[in-house]
Amino acid sequence: MYFPSLTTILLGLGIAYVGHSVWTMFDLFYPTPCDPNVSSCIKPFLARNPKLELSMFTSPRGKGATSSSMDLVWKFDNFTVGAREQRNFNISLPKKTRNNGTFFVHIFLYPQGESPFGNSRSVYQFSPLTQYSVPEAESFNLLGDNNKTNSGLSPDVPITHWKTKLAVNVMEETLLLDRYSVPGDLYRLIRLSPEGDYLPLLYIDELGQRLKDLKPVSKEIRQMTLEVTYAPISVGRLRLYTNLQQSIQHLHTMGFTEKDTDELVGIFADTNFYFLAATVAVSMLHLLFDFLAFKNDISFWRNKDTMEGLSTRAVVWRCVSQIIIFLYLMDEQTSLLVLIPTGIGTLIEIWKVKKAFKVTITWNGRKPSFQLGAVSKKEQETAEFDSKAMQYLSYVLYPLCVAGAIYSLLYTPHKSWYSWVVRNLVNGVYAFGFLFMLPQLFVNYKLKSVAHLPWRAFMYKAFNTFIDDIFAFIITMPTAHRMACFRDDVVFGIYLYQRWLYPVDKTRVNEYGQSFTEDEKKTN
Repeated sequence: MYFPSLTTILLGLGIAYVGHSVWTMFDLFYPTPCDPNVSSCIKPFLARNPKLELSMFTSPRGKGATSSSMDLVWKFDNFTVGAREQRNFNISLPKKTRNNGTFFVHIFLYPQGESPFGNSRSVYQFSPLTQYSVPEAESFNLLGDNNKTNSGLSPDVPITHWKTKLAVNVMEETLLLDRYSVPGDLYRLIRLSPEGDYLPLLYIDELGQRLKDLKPVSKEIRQMTLEVTYAPISVGRLRLYTNLQQSIQHLHTMGFTEKDTDELVGIFADTNFYFLAATVAVSMLHLLFDFLAFKNDISFWRNKDTMEGLSTRAVVWRCVSQIIIFLYLMDEQTSLLVLIPTGIGTLIEIWKVKKAFKVTITWNGRKPSFQLGAVSKKEQETAEFDSKAMQYLSYVLYPLCVAGAIYSLLYTPHKSWYSWVVRNLVNGVYAFGFLFMLPQLFVNYKLKSVAHLPWRAFMYKAFNTFIDDIFAFIITMPTAHRMACFRDDVVFGIYLYQRWLYPVDKTRVNEYGQSFTEDEKKTN
């Protein structure tokens, strides 16, 4: 009986998930309209072509705010759903807001010439213009603290931040809806007119309010700028945004921070539909190849009993560099989308160092003792090639790293001494990390063979490297980490060239410590 492999099962699940995601997106953007002959259909108020006005008010109060507590900021006369408008306003902040308080915007859409308050044909939405967030740590020159400021607040205490951008939308499609099967994501926005039509669906896009657009509010600041944008929105994007907003709220209850979800929001809010669909497919491929690369890498090293043909220094360097990168990403408060895979890779690299040096741990009570395994003659030969390659590279690497660290200390501001150390270490890893991959290339050149390399894991990593090139422009990450994605392409290209250059030698051991000729002798 045929049993599919784990790779086949995962690939099938990945394809099924992508197909389900595509179908879900299609259903969001193209909902089934109500049959006009059915009496339960709800007609859109916009089908009457009414003349409308849009008004924007501000108030320190949100829910329950009265007309007397609101200040009119903008009145959009001769409003049409298909119009596009962008305005900039200077909003005066009351004393309560400046003292770490809140502030809200209230949007009304109603028939022209009528009052927005107490109107049965008026639609209304409100949203906070402020958000409590932990301020970013200030950078300063470590050799002189003249530029360091002290706001008097603890760096871990959230303070009021101002949202500098506001996007308002109205659904432009005039769809017939069945009153007994209204989509749940639209139901909370629907309000009926006295004639039984559903009024225009007004939506305030909170997903477009990114963390990068926040500005801290202090007692000295009496006015803040606000960029207001109006644009029509399709039913598909409206449903997508409302569903995504609920998912973000669930993620917050699960312990995800606003910074983590902000990266996810950027993928959906800042891209078009086709690019979004491609992102979903690429994300699944990235997860699949990540898992397969980890699985085959672990399988290779678990069965590896000799370091013949493999650069020990390259293994140690990958472990050290992975730890440094992980600490750097934590210091930069990078998204969990990047941090979690990096953390898993760090643990695997530490385990590979243990395998490379054949470390055994024995316990004498609570005190551990470490022992290194014996080195064979061929492993010593590989180590000599490895040492020679590192000697050549050290002439270039160390002076450049020291010079870069001194320049950074003199001319670049940092948040702390720890931040300076980690940043300079990671700059050395990113900028010259590919040099530490070259000893393995040098060993391959000396042995005229690549049979000792874990090629299956390499190919999965190669596919993932090209996918990382795409993610480098999608997910927000430090610039140095983004450039490192393209650095790996060069190394994998050289590895592939060496695989083509050196023919297969059946007398040499493969990645599992076996050779083709030895297997033939055993069978004979």
